[in-house]
Amino acid sequence: MSSRGLDSDALVLFFPGPKTVTGEDVLELHVHGGPATVKAVLSAIRKCRSSGAIRYAEPGEFTRRAFLNGRLDLAQVESLGDTLAAETEHQRRAAVRGNSGILGKTYDGWREDLLLARGEIEALIDFSEDQHFDESPTELLTNVTRLVEGILDSIRLHKLGSQRSELLRDGIRIAFLGPPNAGKSSLMNQIVGREASIVSAEAGTTRDIVEANLDIRGYLCSFADTAGIRTKVLETFSHADGTSAATIGAIEEEGIRRARQKALDSDIIIVLASVEAVRSGGHRINYDTETLELAAGAQQSLVVVNKTDVVTPESLRLLIQDFKASALAGIDGLHDKEPLTISCKAAVSPAAAALTDAGGIHNLTEKLAQSFSDLTSLPDDMQHLLGVTERQNQLLSECERHLNDFMAEARKTGPYDEPDVVLAAEHLRLAALRLASITGRGESGDVEEVLGVIFEKYSRP
Repeated sequence: MSSRGLDSDALVLFFPGPKTVTGEDVLELHVHGGPATVKAVLSAIRKCRSSGAIRYAEPGEFTRRAFLNGRLDLAQVESLGDTLAAETEHQRRAAVRGNSGILGKTYDGWREDLLLARGEIEALIDFSEDQHFDESPTELLTNVTRLVEGILDSIRLHKLGSQRSELLRDGIRIAFLGPPNAGKSSLMNQIVGREASIVSAEAGTTRDIVEANLDIRGYLCSFADTAGIRTKVLETFSHADGTSAATIGAIEEEGIRRARQKALDSDIIIVLASVEAVRSGGHRINYDTETLELAAGAQQSLVVVNKTDVVTPESLRLLIQDFKASALAGIDGLHDKEPLTISCKAAVSPAAAALTDAGGIHNLTEKLAQSFSDLTSLPDDMQHLLGVTERQNQLLSECERHLNDFMAEARKTGPYDEPDVVLAAEHLRLAALRLASITGRGESGDVEEVLGVIFEKYSRP
């Protein structure tokens, strides 16, 4: 690197290739001052003798040149695009891990192993009559099979990383479920910090899915407030004012159907119950059994009891104890779940500002953040797998399919069902091509097409 000061307003730095970001000679102008100084320098460049060869770079051109000169592979280019598009801290971290080059080296290593294995098989095809060829087709395919089994195990790990990076990239889906008027809308508004859902004492206010996105502790989250779930044959529960719930109409029934579907599509379910007064005196915890069962089937779930401000701490303890024994104990996945107690009303009371965690909303948010970590975490030696993108995952799936086809062919036994070594070699060739498509190296024939897609999606002017 060499440098030269032009004057007090600019510095010229020269970086000779190939050890530069693009692999080519790079000249940088470091210009200080306001817009007028920058314009003066740009005007001076146009007066140079070689100004005809100087132009503004096209969007993404430096990255394209870096790829074409072997400084980056396609996996790193994708990670760079994901870094530019990152909206949350964990999205940024995942993208940076993918830019390390570890993924590309891994894919290239697998491809080279497959090429060597394919070469051995094709040698068997070409020289099978050679008296010096010691191994039989079955023995040779057995050796290659061990190699392919190892690659298949590694691909499964990479696909696991892809699933977790997808949660970071596209957002973790959280659904609020519970009976009508349990406080789902109030809780969602408390978490997202705005009136995303209509809050009313009237049961069944929410008929459609209300969604809101939020960054919590660096995780992108998509919250969904759903219609209260209840069966057509209602329980004997009545409201404190003596009125009972009305029959479910067609619109509310459709809202309940959508709530169930949203629950099945979600990564985390927050199922709500609420402390309610009963006509005979006292209180009970009102819940819906179906919502608890849906929560038990989710990857992560939280059981939350709202409206705890209407009873004393001792009464609440007894209610929670009975709720665990009568409702949660009989549901697999929830029998050891400890309900979180909150009060959306207390959280917005005038006294809330003087309290550390009025209503327990902060504690609930912390539990949510822990669930996010559980869903997306990987061991330290597997952190780079969070950089696996959707395109890479699709190509890995295709590679896995071809390798499984090879395994099925190689494992054929019997005098009338021997392995077809020509077909086995073709399966390895197709698998290696998919790996080459991930990095853009080797025999991949769609590099320009992939580059076009990447730069169209991620380029910045």
